[in-house]
Amino acid sequence: MTTLTDTSVKTTAPFLRPLLRRGVLVLAALGAVFAAALLVGGRFGLMLAIGLGFGIVLEGLRFGFAGPWRAMILRRDPAGIWAQLLSIGLVALVALPLISAGSGELAGAQAPVGFAMIAGAFIFGAAMQVVLGCGSGTLVNAGSGNAVALVALPFFAIGSFAGAYHLIWWTDLGALPIIKFSGWQGVALTLVGLAAVAAVLWKLAPPEHRRLPRRLIIAAVLLAAFAILNLIVAGQPWGVVYGLGLWAAKAASAAGADLSGSAFWSAPGSLERLKASILTDYTSLTNIGIILGAFLVASWRTGGLSQKVPGLPAQAWIAAIVAGFLLGYSSRIAFGCNVGAFFSGIATGSLHGWVWFAAAFAGSIYGVRLRPLFKLEPRP
Repeated sequence: MTTLTDTSVKTTAPFLRPLLRRGVLVLAALGAVFAAALLVGGRFGLMLAIGLGFGIVLEGLRFGFAGPWRAMILRRDPAGIWAQLLSIGLVALVALPLISAGSGELAGAQAPVGFAMIAGAFIFGAAMQVVLGCGSGTLVNAGSGNAVALVALPFFAIGSFAGAYHLIWWTDLGALPIIKFSGWQGVALTLVGLAAVAAVLWKLAPPEHRRLPRRLIIAAVLLAAFAILNLIVAGQPWGVVYGLGLWAAKAASAAGADLSGSAFWSAPGSLERLKASILTDYTSLTNIGIILGAFLVASWRTGGLSQKVPGLPAQAWIAAIVAGFLLGYSSRIAFGCNVGAFFSGIATGSLHGWVWFAAAFAGSIYGVRLRPLFKLEPRP
């Protein structure tokens, strides 16, 4: 005999399940932050929370770097790049005065412009269009269950480790001194440069694409807020690539590899980080947070990672592996990816961020043509 109570439970249970699942997701995310804070300190727990924020914004509001560049190249749709420029400008408004007034407590993402840097940025731009993900994009895609990103990510880390291993050799090929813009003068120059790029994109775009959706405006503002928090809490700008290389270096070291032959990995600072917990490395924490944040959003939406493994030929999977390695290697010799070089570089006044942007965008123009050749998508 079925009672009224039994019927009520059966009726309401389907509505309660999503709430319970989402409650568990939120509690798990908060638990991870508190666990990090208890294990290694409050600042490190906060950095993990900032990484979660990055991941939630990037996946939840569909804010990316590789995709918008592709949209501009193929359809002359500049909305995603406008959002990137807006976010960079907001960070620059706060970051450049803070760094100037910080008496060395805060550091920018400054690096020299050189032959290796330009070549590395070009290769990175091409490779990121092959796998449809830059540094942060590969983390987000892996966190949301994208099979190509899950294959590319470990090779990205290995490439980052290898690129850092050879970094000094590459920089010895020749580079300019570090050129940076600081203070309010730097803010003015940066904003003028960003506005000029936005104006060029406006001119190139057809009328139907001359708009910036509200979703991207919200994402740009939130991303800027988290990037500013990253700078204040960690004392350094948002980055991705170093953390991935550190993971591979730790694995190599644990396997008995001798890293003394690398000026980079045998430097005192690198040796200290190799011995310390990953949970005390700011970049690793935000990377982990991005993966977890993307996983949280993907699970929140569908109840699980619903992306199916694509039926790609072997050629496509090999291309993903090679592109993943090149993403890591090229970004190390280019002093960063779309986040560390383009976003944080420009936002903290480094000339190399602008040069990186130009070289990587040129590489992306070729990269969008490579993707169909490697069977990662149908030919147009």
